Amino acid sequence: MKKMMALVLSLILVFSMVSLASAEEKTTFKIGICNLVDDASLNQIIQNIRERLGEIEKDKGVTFEIKEDNCNLDFSVMEQIIANFIADDVDLMVGVATPVAIQMQSATEDNQIPVVFAAVSDPVGSKLVESLETPGANITGTSDYLDTAAVLNLIFAANPDANKIALLYNPSEDASTAPIAAAKEILGAKGVEVKEYTGTNQSEVMIAVSAIIGDEMDAVFTPTDNTIMDAELSIYEQLAEAKIPHYTGADSFALNGAFLGYGVDYANLGRETGDMVAAILLDGAKPGETAVRTFDNGTATVNTETCAAIGFDFETIKAAFAPFCTQVKEIKTAESFE
Repeated sequence: MKKMMALVLSLILVFSMVSLASAEEKTTFKIGICNLVDDASLNQIIQNIRERLGEIEKDKGVTFEIKEDNCNLDFSVMEQIIANFIADDVDLMVGVATPVAIQMQSATEDNQIPVVFAAVSDPVGSKLVESLETPGANITGTSDYLDTAAVLNLIFAANPDANKIALLYNPSEDASTAPIAAAKEILGAKGVEVKEYTGTNQSEVMIAVSAIIGDEMDAVFTPTDNTIMDAELSIYEQLAEAKIPHYTGADSFALNGAFLGYGVDYANLGRETGDMVAAILLDGAKPGETAVRTFDNGTATVNTETCAAIGFDFETIKAAFAPFCTQVKEIKTAESFE
């Protein structure tokens, strides 16, 4: 009997050692990345995730097999992309923007595939995490939280007499909910006239912009709204010709023609997201115990071409903005970042 027990224990030990060795020898990891829409900021995030993971591959001697797809705001396509990732047995999923992260979280409740989100403006408000410090469950990531008050300060720094402010956004985007509510409260306290203009697609956004121009608004505020971002190249010239500055929540808006983008460095956000992915896959970090990373929102990016078209002098604007920003950067209109 003792010999039999000894044999059983030996076999258990051998299998345990083989299993442990297999886990330690794992050097290839499958990652599924789903982007919400083709826009400059989100594309920049994914580019930098890829670049950072490429650096880690060389440093650690591992391989990241990245499967990337874009649902282009189609939620049925999004669900299929995520289902495909699960069928492909990915080791981790990356959800770029709030709707993708929410769907990934729902789809992984049973299988507990780790999820790392990127560019989620309000992780707690959207109920993705229990808290920024301790997300809980199988999810964590990076947030591009927007300091709405800081953006609005710039409107009045450029034009102290501004008293008609338009809020342009997609009401169905979670990223816009909190900033728009904050803007209404802040501007209302100032006694400023506030009017909301909404659109759920490019055609509706263009109609909304025509209404803004017809109402002769003094300035437009848009948070990190992907629908408006997607339409920016189609609306910026109309606003510039009407001398109405568009203040927005990301530098990609300014890249696509908006007067100003204010917010996080999305290249850095992408690299930090890549670091979180590696920490989970290589170092055994638990998503639910890994704090959500947030970033300084102190960079104002001014489109100098649009600035001139509106009739502002860039150096004067830069000086006016300086007290409210950590830095003021210049950019010219293009479809994507170099």
